[in-house]
Amino acid sequence: MLPQLSSLDDFRAALAGAPAQDQAALDGAAARNTQLTKPPGALGRLEELAIWYGGWRGSDRPDITAPQVIVFAGNHGVTAQGVSAFPPEVTAQMVINFEHGGAAINQLARLAGARMDVHALELERPAADFTHGPAMSREDLLAALKAGWEAVDPSADLLVVGEMGIGNTTPAAALACALFGGEAEDWTGRGTGVDDAELANKTRVVAEGVALHKDAIQDGLDALACLGGREIAAMAGAIAAARVLRIPVILDGFICCAAAACLLQTADSALDHAVAGHQSAEGAHPALLAKLNKEPLLALGLRLGEASGAALAIQVLKGAVACHSGMATFAEAGVTDG
Repeated sequence: MLPQLSSLDDFRAALAGAPAQDQAALDGAAARNTQLTKPPGALGRLEELAIWYGGWRGSDRPDITAPQVIVFAGNHGVTAQGVSAFPPEVTAQMVINFEHGGAAINQLARLAGARMDVHALELERPAADFTHGPAMSREDLLAALKAGWEAVDPSADLLVVGEMGIGNTTPAAALACALFGGEAEDWTGRGTGVDDAELANKTRVVAEGVALHKDAIQDGLDALACLGGREIAAMAGAIAAARVLRIPVILDGFICCAAAACLLQTADSALDHAVAGHQSAEGAHPALLAKLNKEPLLALGLRLGEASGAALAIQVLKGAVACHSGMATFAEAGVTDG
């Protein structure tokens, strides 16, 4: 069961006290892997994934039957500074598209056999322009974290979260810069396709925001309040809830990983239950994945968001688990273990 959240400290405590993998299941899955009808290591990383998944699900022979995909949508006041190639109205328009089943993520979730949910978070009240003050009050941050926390189905056995929010590569870049250091240009990319002049402006905005708030940021939740947005905080809340529930998570692209980074900078073990679904085409995503110590499952040049890359990676994890749990052992198949 998930604890109730009445404060940010409740969230911090729940994340810090989240349970570890089931060691017996982990050991059992590793032992089973040695007995399957294949040469040792022949399935490469699929073997590691299946064992990892079994440890979180408490089974040495797991199955994936109830994946959940959640897309959170939010708007950002910083778009008034010209950081995106699209207007903020597109966020609400795309939410309608998600609800009508017309987006890429709808197709990929359906293909993966995943339940898909969409949560629009106060689109009429964007997060504030973080170059002028905090993006969210502590109350707004807690509300957004709770929206993600409560959106996770406890009966799910795999979680993917994604986002829709025009301009949200800007707060994602600011979060990465604030949490991991470096210069604004190291973390700021073209997002939906800004030109060189717009990229320079976007980089300026990131630098100004990080400089304004650096002294107020002690952990990832502080960073979210100062520089994030509702949909980014909601993704963090959902990933954290899955951690408490021992539901494995596949991370999506740059923005999702920025949300995950806020958790990692709040509790050291916050992302033990997560793998990276893909490396996106956003320029700083490889560097962010390295900071998270996550090796992507796919690298297909995707830059759509919406959880699309992670949803596609569900198929890889399903393949790993299917081979691990469905293959015969040498003894079962009557094959000599050479």
